[in-house]
Amino acid sequence: MLEGFEARWQREVAEILAGVKDWRLAHPHATFVELEAALDARWLAARAGLLADLALASRAADLAGRPVGERARCPACGAELAPRGKHGRSVVTAGGAEVRLEREYAQCPSCGAGLFPPGRRA
Repeated sequence: MLEGFEARWQREVAEILAGVKDWRLAHPHATFVELEAALDARWLAARAGLLADLALASRAADLAGRPVGERARCPACGAELAPRGKHGRSVVTAGGAEVRLEREYAQCPSCGAGLFPPGRRA
């Protein structure tokens, strides 16, 4: 499910490097702390996008597209989860960036538990 991501990731890394180089040329007397902040601002934004791509590339993200018998199971009772449509959720990365994920919401037909994202494995 990660097909096509590599070229985009390589472009993003190249843009980060070019941006940091341009910033450094414009700030020849920057301190180490300022250099770190300039790099982190660019890197953490790209990192958040990569995390979103990786999370959404999970087979668990496509519950409705998986046949009955191959869907994630309820962690509470073990019954197979049923898709209940896509819902959004925001998460904050360790770097402090907010990432919006649109994933399949699941509900257990047996015990009624609702889960997002479905299953425990990505």
